[in-house]
Amino acid sequence: MTVQVGHGPYRQRSPIQPNRIAYFAAIAADGTPIDLHGELHLGGNTSDADLKFRAPGAYVLILETDARAQSHLPAIRFNDYLKTEGLTPALLQRERTHRMDADGSENYSRRAKSLVQVGFPGAGSQAQVTRPVGLPLEIVPEVSPYQQPRPANLPVRVLYEGRPLAGALLKLTNLAQDAAPLETHLTDGTGHATFTLPGSGAWLLNVIWTKPLPSSRETDFETVFASLSFGFP
Repeated sequence: MTVQVGHGPYRQRSPIQPNRIAYFAAIAADGTPIDLHGELHLGGNTSDADLKFRAPGAYVLILETDARAQSHLPAIRFNDYLKTEGLTPALLQRERTHRMDADGSENYSRRAKSLVQVGFPGAGSQAQVTRPVGLPLEIVPEVSPYQQPRPANLPVRVLYEGRPLAGALLKLTNLAQDAAPLETHLTDGTGHATFTLPGSGAWLLNVIWTKPLPSSRETDFETVFASLSFGFP
């Protein structure tokens, strides 16, 4: 596997340093957590980790970074970014404090999950796919995309700090053509959204959320980028 960031022509192998990977693990098909941090070799010629899962079933890979990364943007670009990603807490905060013309800054972290099916679709346990793993921002499928018969739709819920998150912009992207999402939805009042489940290819669901930081902090907001990837032959 490789660790990647960006979309479209800006997608690349992540240059992140090993000491910024806070957690890397898998939830096995039987629900057992597997520590995979020792398997990482970031910046390798062809991969960032080589993983072997032997028992059939769906596995949930989890990767978390720390929040030390920062972004500083001019006001126009920062406001455009907030609008594009649906980050209403930051927009409301900037409007309320009359800072729409001020440069914007944030600390950010990444919380990524990837679903891996070992064996034929539907083989082994699928239950762990639909259980939250406790990330600060998390996309949780309500059905496994690998269950048989394959569902026509993929309902998901978004949790932020353990609670359903309403009004978040969720995007479904085909990783073979990822310059723009194929389907987008805002989560409803209970944090839910439903997507058409693709029949083949590699796919990414992603969502971003943020919260204002106290004025004593170095940046204005703390932002989390969360994703869920899965794929079919």
